[in-house]
Amino acid sequence: MKFALQPPLLFNLTTLNGIPSLFFVRSAGKSECRICRGIQIRTTSHLPHISARNNFLFYKINKNLLYRKQHFSQMVAESILSLSTTQNGEERKKSYVHGAASKNPLLYSTIGERLRLAASLFPTREFVLFKRDGVRKTYKDVLEDSERLATGLIHLGMEKGDRIGIWSPNKYEWITTQFASALAGFILVNINPMYHADDLCYAVEQVGIKTLICPPAFKRSQYYNTLRELIPELEDAPPGDGRISTDTFPKLRNLIVFKMGNGTEAGIDENGNEDGRYNGAWDYNHVLNMGTVEDRRRLAQNEANVQPDDQANIQYTSGTTGKPKGATLTHHNIVNNAYFVGLRAGYHEKRAIICIPNPLYHCFGCVMGSLAALVHFNTCVFPAPSFEPLAALEAIHEERCTAVYGTPTMFIDMLGHEEYPSFDYSSIHSGIVAGAPCPVTLCSRLVNELGMKNLQVCYGTTETSPVSFMSICDDPPEERIRNVGHIMDHLEAAVVDADGKIVPRGQRGDLLIRGYSLMYGYWDNEEATRAVIGKDRWYRSGDIGVMNENGTVSIVGRYKDMIIRGGENIYPTEVEQFIDKHPAVADVQVIGVPDERFGEVVCAWIRLKNGATLTESDIREYCAGKIAHYKVPKYILFKDIADFPLTVTGKVKKFEMREISKRELKLENVKSHFNDTGM
Repeated sequence: MKFALQPPLLFNLTTLNGIPSLFFVRSAGKSECRICRGIQIRTTSHLPHISARNNFLFYKINKNLLYRKQHFSQMVAESILSLSTTQNGEERKKSYVHGAASKNPLLYSTIGERLRLAASLFPTREFVLFKRDGVRKTYKDVLEDSERLATGLIHLGMEKGDRIGIWSPNKYEWITTQFASALAGFILVNINPMYHADDLCYAVEQVGIKTLICPPAFKRSQYYNTLRELIPELEDAPPGDGRISTDTFPKLRNLIVFKMGNGTEAGIDENGNEDGRYNGAWDYNHVLNMGTVEDRRRLAQNEANVQPDDQANIQYTSGTTGKPKGATLTHHNIVNNAYFVGLRAGYHEKRAIICIPNPLYHCFGCVMGSLAALVHFNTCVFPAPSFEPLAALEAIHEERCTAVYGTPTMFIDMLGHEEYPSFDYSSIHSGIVAGAPCPVTLCSRLVNELGMKNLQVCYGTTETSPVSFMSICDDPPEERIRNVGHIMDHLEAAVVDADGKIVPRGQRGDLLIRGYSLMYGYWDNEEATRAVIGKDRWYRSGDIGVMNENGTVSIVGRYKDMIIRGGENIYPTEVEQFIDKHPAVADVQVIGVPDERFGEVVCAWIRLKNGATLTESDIREYCAGKIAHYKVPKYILFKDIADFPLTVTGKVKKFEMREISKRELKLENVKSHFNDTGM
């Protein structure tokens, strides 16, 4: 068999003495190995890592190159044969694709190893910039600061495998906690900085957080005061001593507070403590200086024992039960996903300066952002602790950013800001939009106005580390903005019907993902894990996808009722369960309705108890400060029991509720992320 893959390169699949063999021919002065596509081989090159693993033999024949590979493993042979049938045979008609299994090998390293490599190769290169705080840190700085924090945490009793929670907006302390955890073998737990008491309690208890790090307050979030209400022992605890022993959180042993750079360094904090210390909390800077020689020895021992397949990160997602689930990811999961996102974005070809207004607690920020920059030795710019359109525009202008990340809502707000025309965006040539479906009109503006000629769209879930599909820059711009791109290397995807059978391309079905990026599982929740990951290791995304003829995928809806408001995932059951606690509420159902700015917003149908009276303002006041602000319903419709559309089995038909709400609220013509996708 002969296949033209990359002119003028051809390869022949044949046999030599009954053993499958490959022949590579190219008339140029150098060639590409078809097993390690993308790695350039000069005529005298040898590939020791491939030779050792698969017994390759390479030969040079006159001026043309002829490389022969003999005795390669049956696994590799079957992979190549499978590739040929998928690309050229009947399999092409099915809604199944797999990424190149050998273009670039998977990395087998830990996050800590990648940080040490970057610090050794580029010690003085800037790694992270936090513009609002004036913080600029090189790779060497980040490594040293992370080591200091790790040794301090070990001094406080943290051991390999312990969970450490970071409850914070985008601050440099988030980065040092991320990498200190990786070096020492702790498991980092990302806590949404907008969580209120109920969500925080569940997160801390569910995974057994041993150390919690947070600032005292930020905007409407009063972190320390919330903890003081939850942990009565803090009131009488000595300032600056963060040893915790409380029945509220039996496994919590340490509380660490860092200052936000909002004037507390002057010596008086928000609560009037003259030295800026908090009752029952360690000062972050004090922890940095706690480590002893013995602690440093133990850090080295921990680091030597950390393996790529160890659990590294717990990122919270939610499900139809309404309770958050801790998607547990390994070093191998997220190092490789970051690596392949960066490869497809071209970060390996030219140094990138990436503007990241996205929150670090989200996988968009901490995997596609800081880790993707790390593994490709690039620079991250964080404009402000939380998203501010003007701060992002200023950061792009002042730091000459070459790439910009954002959700559709973020980009809408940036392009719509009154000072948008005042800045220079000529440095931008690429960007990634993800987190929610992006309207075609917005993508066009990003390409034509903001200069993102290499704009890419990503699709993924927290459970897949996160990216499974991503645009390829070689595709025409109009193609890139109409779907979520091509399957990532080393991953598989399929679209199946209700019986689990793969559907023909062009038909809708349940999108499945399989491969290295699949999470370790939901923390301490085997039942929920089994519900989404079968014995065949396919992950059921719950999204409705259509696989196009060229193998790209378009997301056309969701089986789940999740609402995506500006990139924030909202699960109706969570909001329903909270509002249902109101003494005047008999029933509540929550749906998403279209919104031009956020894509979707929360709409609540509420049935009151007999004789009860409530207003929309009453409901919003009831929610304010108790659930995250983005979960508070924008629209509230009071209904009678007969108004709720039901199935014959008594289940509420939310899709009908959605259509009724759109009519009543006059939202039929609103262009949102889901009705302006160019489909």
